[in-house]
Amino acid sequence: MTSGEVRVIRRQWWAWAIVVLVVAAAVAPLVHTWLTNPDDQRLVDLDVYRTGGQMLLEGRPVYDYVTPAPQLLPFTYPPIAAMLAVLLAGMSWETAQWVWTAGIFVALAVTVGFSFRRLLERQDLRKYAPWLFALLMVVCTYLMPIRDQVRFGQVDILLVALCLADCVAKRPWWPRGFLIGLATAVKLTPGVFLIYLLVTRQWRTFFMASFAAAVLTLLPFAVIPQDAVDFWFSALLDPERLGANAATTNQSIRGMLIRLYLPQEWLTSLIWLVIVAVVGWHGFRGARDAYQAGDSLNAVALVGLMAVLLSPVAWIHHLAWVVVVIAAIVGDGRDPVRLRVAAGVWLYYVVPVPWWGVSLIAAQIPGVSLVLGKIVQNGFGLGAVALVWLLVSWLPKRRQIA
Repeated sequence: MTSGEVRVIRRQWWAWAIVVLVVAAAVAPLVHTWLTNPDDQRLVDLDVYRTGGQMLLEGRPVYDYVTPAPQLLPFTYPPIAAMLAVLLAGMSWETAQWVWTAGIFVALAVTVGFSFRRLLERQDLRKYAPWLFALLMVVCTYLMPIRDQVRFGQVDILLVALCLADCVAKRPWWPRGFLIGLATAVKLTPGVFLIYLLVTRQWRTFFMASFAAAVLTLLPFAVIPQDAVDFWFSALLDPERLGANAATTNQSIRGMLIRLYLPQEWLTSLIWLVIVAVVGWHGFRGARDAYQAGDSLNAVALVGLMAVLLSPVAWIHHLAWVVVVIAAIVGDGRDPVRLRVAAGVWLYYVVPVPWWGVSLIAAQIPGVSLVLGKIVQNGFGLGAVALVWLLVSWLPKRRQIA
């Protein structure tokens, strides 16, 4: 190694150290807002995870408790998640808040690093990589789905990081597929990646992911058998445990249909199944084509959108996948049209579009409020459907043009 290369490495090391401080300062207002929230409103999902671990430590049924009023939230995750949450239960509430919030930003950093790798590794931008990474971290932090990660103390960005790393890491030090299996065992919805591995014929990765998910799913039957039975044969079958399915925050296809309030429930379910079949076929076909074309990032972004749209319930914070979507659109950053589209997508998911719809409906403007309000209320879900089209149809064509 030459002396010049040593100097570059040293400059990069100091630059990355400064980047950590810059990002910390930039996200501090967001962290301060939610970590100084009234105690009964603070990181309420983290409270659910931690209390699930406490129930195990105390030998009490995990799926019978709810968090204190006014939240009254039950534990809705598979039993392996409660076993992992024992680590949180061993901390004080104050320590857990800081550890979990720091973990959210570590997971976001992993997601940004893998997602924007083509841009960050561009030869002519390499010396600016630390500062570019800092900018990307800050702009992604203020996406509404990511802000909600901090607000609620959610686990979604960690699941995004696990699945993304498993799919796009060049030389993983873990068995490829293990992280997808872990994510699936913890929150089920990442199981869409098993379908992706099947349709792309990544057999070794599929078998590893399935094996890991199966082992982590069966383990609680040996360790906490009653809780495992309670989840798989009772709690899992009760959709109301997840909260009001018709709430604005549910931006899945089913959530959008429920808010139409059709007269027969079976009709809503039938329409949902048809739309899910069409969107799922389109999305997974696009993911397969992207993988075969060598664009694994685009494939992961599409599968992530499937996890949101096809799920019966998908809250706004589940759209943390939008970070990967934006990166897939950006690519290596050489196409100005793709950059403008990515900026538009970023802006769309920064502002609280669904809540504008709620305000429109409440305004009761004759001939406008109800129809337009419903469309805007479903804005993030409809936006996700549009993103599926954009990644499947527009992006490959744009790549050929550019």
